[in-house]
Amino acid sequence: MQQPFKVWGNIYTVGSADTSHPYDCCIYLIDSAEILLIDSGAGLSFEKVVSNIKLLGLNPVNIKTIIATHAHIDHIGSLRHFQEKYHAQIIAHELDANAIESGTGIAAEAYGVDYLPCTIDIRLSGDKQTLKFSKHQLNIVHIPGHTPGSVAVYIDIDGKRILFGQDIHGPYIPEWGADRKLAASSLQKLIDLKADILCEGHFGIYQPAEEVRRYIEYYMDTL
Repeated sequence: MQQPFKVWGNIYTVGSADTSHPYDCCIYLIDSAEILLIDSGAGLSFEKVVSNIKLLGLNPVNIKTIIATHAHIDHIGSLRHFQEKYHAQIIAHELDANAIESGTGIAAEAYGVDYLPCTIDIRLSGDKQTLKFSKHQLNIVHIPGHTPGSVAVYIDIDGKRILFGQDIHGPYIPEWGADRKLAASSLQKLIDLKADILCEGHFGIYQPAEEVRRYIEYYMDTL
């Protein structure tokens, strides 16, 4: 399997189909004195993700926060493990929070994975929110379309805007909570952020800014 790797500054990829388990989304880590994770994988690779964090020279005891970008199993499956072992607080948008807490409508059947529901500690609301941590400020943007409560995260570090856009590619399946009309306006929101680096939900890293825009526009055209 691929080793965990640096994206930019103190941002790393610690999980993906190639880095932790074939079912996993891309799991991103921000080292902000405390450790912040964007998503958690499908639930079968918890120990591997922890091992990847250690390979970076970081202590998983410092995992304090996980932002769940949306309520699909490949992004939320290990939340309960992180919550129980490291007491990580889980953050999600209120429109996906009930699905994460109940395990209903999270597409677990498509993966054949048993889901362990977890408690959401902070429910985000509205279109935009800012979370401040020791070293960084994370900007949360509500981007409904893939699911009702999908969110993107962006952060400005050392002159670069890094966007955790997650599942820009979809799929946009109504039975899994998708709305193509909302998705189109949400993807335009992401374009308007003018990110320099895109950390996508399954297909990795895109840069520079022109490539980020091109990637998002491609999927807008498919809606």
